[in-house]
Amino acid sequence: MSATRSLAEYVVESDYAAIPEDVRVEAKRALLNYLGCAIGGSPEPALDTAIRVLAPYSGRPTATVIGRRERFDPLHAALLNGIGSHVHEYDDTTPKNYIHPSVPVASALFAYASAEPVRGEDFVHAFVLGFEAESRIGNAVYPAHYDAGWHITSTAGVFGAAAAIGRLRGLTVRQMIWAFGLAATQAAGIREMFGSMSKSFQPGRAAQNGYTAALLAEADFTAGERALEGPRGFAAVTAARYDLDKVTAGLGVDFDLRENAYKPYACGLVVHPTIDGCSRIRERDAPDPAAIKAVRLRVAPLVLDLCNQKDLTRALQTKYSIYHAAAIGLARGKGGLAEFTDDALHDPVLARLRSITTAAGDASVGEDQVDIEVELDDGRVLKLFVEESLGNLKRPLSDAELEEKFRDQAVRVLSPARVDGLIEQCRRIDELADAGELARASAHGDGDAAAARAAVR
Repeated sequence: MSATRSLAEYVVESDYAAIPEDVRVEAKRALLNYLGCAIGGSPEPALDTAIRVLAPYSGRPTATVIGRRERFDPLHAALLNGIGSHVHEYDDTTPKNYIHPSVPVASALFAYASAEPVRGEDFVHAFVLGFEAESRIGNAVYPAHYDAGWHITSTAGVFGAAAAIGRLRGLTVRQMIWAFGLAATQAAGIREMFGSMSKSFQPGRAAQNGYTAALLAEADFTAGERALEGPRGFAAVTAARYDLDKVTAGLGVDFDLRENAYKPYACGLVVHPTIDGCSRIRERDAPDPAAIKAVRLRVAPLVLDLCNQKDLTRALQTKYSIYHAAAIGLARGKGGLAEFTDDALHDPVLARLRSITTAAGDASVGEDQVDIEVELDDGRVLKLFVEESLGNLKRPLSDAELEEKFRDQAVRVLSPARVDGLIEQCRRIDELADAGELARASAHGDGDAAAARAAVR
């Protein structure tokens, strides 16, 4: 049986009772993390611009854009949810394939559920299935697909959105196969866009395109039925090497949600070890940033492939700069939203530290590791080797840390009372009669904005 058909059959025939309890719990953690990122990113200029430009082209405004008062048609809402939730680079990541898995799937689901009644249990089930489809397809083509320059969150994410929406729409197996075909032909996104607004546009479009694929397939809009494994299918066209057995191996038993990671820092995952390590040096040795003569890093080669940006001209680029990562760790000891703003970009202390930082790729250093040397003016050298960084699989964020991360982002938009209510709803989303309550409750009004400003002050 083909990988496309096997995956379609699993998505259509899956029983929520067969989803292990730990996977359901992790799904709720992922949805909490996603919603916080979407609310936190909702005031960003990228989303402002997209809303202003696209509003005249929206259909009936039946769907909520998370964190905003504006309403759009569900397809546009899915796109906008994707932009807002990914713009800060604070969303989850599966380290084995570097997909940001929740954004394409949850952006489509929240748009759908805000316009159509969906039981919480069905919402969580659809999320698990979309996550699994997306990650498994990504596993099959990684790393060749990623190395070629594809933005795998978008190219694999479109399948996850199609699976999730298709499940809620009750597609047959044949229709789900067509949905995957329609997703495959819309799979797009390139890594050249990293450091610009287009980075977050890509998973937003994946959410919108996957949603579209499911709707068309439901209406018997046909597509090729070997989307993944065909000689001109997704795998063969986008990856020089691939292994489609990874799509189906352990399907329904092994779940990639168990290997999901939640970021403690609002930037690319591969520079997290550097922020973590430099923050620990700052706490341990308290070096005066002005007395630092040089910073030397040994990192995994992938770090320089993804985050070697040094001549920074806009704030979004700082999220993909190993040099900025070292600077904020040493000078501030943290990597929250404030560390990746225009103010941080132009901070003279951070600028000087970036300028004296060098990074060398070393294949003996893992992607969750870094070797740090900080040389001081008095000749001392402060050293630290990070074996495992905070937020990755071996040092995961706790439930309390995830909730604190949610609050830190959401209070910029909503009142503290509204934020607490959303956290409680996320904890029991699978018990809700209408999962769309979460999206609708995230939409702010003037009173919320005033309370949020007061809370931040």
